[in-house]
Amino acid sequence: MKLLKTLFLVALLMALAITALSATSADSNEEPKSLRGTSRFLSQRVALTCEKNPKICLAKGSAGPDCCNKKCVKFSTDRLNCGRCGKKCSFGKICCEGKCVNPNTNEKHCGKCGIKCNAKGSCVFGMCSYG
Repeated sequence: MKLLKTLFLVALLMALAITALSATSADSNEEPKSLRGTSRFLSQRVALTCEKNPKICLAKGSAGPDCCNKKCVKFSTDRLNCGRCGKKCSFGKICCEGKCVNPNTNEKHCGKCGIKCNAKGSCVFGMCSYG
């Protein structure tokens, strides 16, 4: 009988521990309430944009080093901001070295940026012809 009471007590303690752990993991989505956690005031009030903090665009994993309309971009290759903010390349053109080019006919960027055709060849349909 004593063994049965001990097993019941162990099972009850385990159930309480599991309940307590699941309640804590459900509360983990809430913001920390201690001073060491993220400040609720700062997380809601300070939006880190490149217009206010241009160094954000230099961070690892950024889309590019240039800031345009509160977004990090790369002016040398971004088709929507080619060479400068807001300069869009027309249909069929790509942005290479900050200039809109047609990869089907451009000898310096044949097919994609940086593919140069030799002096005798020309770029036809994005391929260098070696004629």
